[in-house]
Amino acid sequence: MRVFLAVHLPRLQLEVFRPGWLPEPAHGSVVLDRDKVLIADGVARSAGVRVGMKRGGVLTLAPEVEMYERDPSREYAAQREVAVALMQFSPEVAVLDEAVVVADIGASLRLFGGLLAICRQAKAILEAIGLTARISAAPTGQGAWLLARNRNRRVLKLDSLERQLSALPLLSVPEVRQFADWFTGLGCETIADIRRLPRAGLQRRCGEHLLDSLDRAFGTSPELFDWLEPPPTFSARVEMPERIEHAEAALFGAHRLIVQLCGWLCAKQLALTGATLLLEHERGRQAIEPTPVEIALGEPTWREEHLVRLIKERLGRIALSAPVIALRLDASNVQPATPASDSLFPQPGGTPEDHARLIELLVARLGEENVLRPAPTADYRPEIANRWVPVASASKSIVLPEGLPRPTWLLEKPVRLLMRKHRPFYGSPLRMVSPGERIEAGWFDGELVTRDYFVAQGEDQSCFWIYRERVSSRDAEADQRWFLHGLFG
Repeated sequence: MRVFLAVHLPRLQLEVFRPGWLPEPAHGSVVLDRDKVLIADGVARSAGVRVGMKRGGVLTLAPEVEMYERDPSREYAAQREVAVALMQFSPEVAVLDEAVVVADIGASLRLFGGLLAICRQAKAILEAIGLTARISAAPTGQGAWLLARNRNRRVLKLDSLERQLSALPLLSVPEVRQFADWFTGLGCETIADIRRLPRAGLQRRCGEHLLDSLDRAFGTSPELFDWLEPPPTFSARVEMPERIEHAEAALFGAHRLIVQLCGWLCAKQLALTGATLLLEHERGRQAIEPTPVEIALGEPTWREEHLVRLIKERLGRIALSAPVIALRLDASNVQPATPASDSLFPQPGGTPEDHARLIELLVARLGEENVLRPAPTADYRPEIANRWVPVASASKSIVLPEGLPRPTWLLEKPVRLLMRKHRPFYGSPLRMVSPGERIEAGWFDGELVTRDYFVAQGEDQSCFWIYRERVSSRDAEADQRWFLHGLFG
């Protein structure tokens, strides 16, 4: 079953200048096309500005309104951003006329939890980009296009689609508009009225394009789309509508780039292992080098939520040397994506990917130097063999001896134990529950240790790692000294 998702961007001409996540300016904004108002926001309309009004009329009614000249190249670029982001659901995405993007999601319905779930996720993606959207779905791409241009409707069957399309105004079909007066003279108001007219007469009067468009919309003629091809590498840039003085305020723009990155990763079946976010500053004579924000991932990912949280934590720890005017995101390291495990019994406590994402989040929040991992060293002395290094640092792996007891907690400095009745005492008399392990090391650096280690148990069944200092034969009459060095969990 083919299902097409159509996303119409009714405020695209205005939102390419002021994204939807920014508040409307106090005096309103309008976009002009050939000196006439093409679109106006709510504040400007409340002041009396109307579509088609000339520049002079706008200045008379609202002299402080913000006016922009239409920029078709920016509009197409924004549509393309939406198309790349929607590749999270399907690689078959097309950019169509009149600010509409269409995606074939029929094969993805089950994967994403159904049509309503996909529509909700698509709406969240559009909000992250900062664009207002009208989302519809239909069994045909042209039908979904028509529904999205006029209303939010989601249908999965052709007979339901026929009922919905038949009630639409006849001017919804682009091929009808040049013949609008003729159809009005015939008393036609809806698409259903046009379809009741003789096909032969329509073809002679309006040509083949009108009938072909209607046939494709109603599913009686095949459809062909020019699917968007994702670029071989990912690099996206967004200009800030206002100067950003604090790094945290750049999160909205960074989120806009991340949703595009996730769509690109899904379309290419790749996972991200490293990326760079560049905070661009002033250009010209006072130019300043961009501030790089490196994103290093312990485990490959293509998840939007995780990347956004990492960026948020990293931006919160940056002090800007100059205002930010633009952001650029480059995917520096990628690798083929590994499918999720389909084991019948999931691992308790989370998967290794969950653990890696937690570590990455802690590094982003606390700093790399404050998140440590154990790094054993090739030395028999426990206090030297156990050391901690930053979690991201590389170190040579050491093979630990097997079958030897090692405590969960090692004391920073061994504690000398009391002796009672010739037995070491720590809260209660301790008894040995393991054979001895002799450690002699340190002669090469002047820190010689000679110890016999044991696992000892108290009366409450708690286990401790203790050692006895070895003494020479001439000191055999001296009291033996016992030390507590570790605690077992």
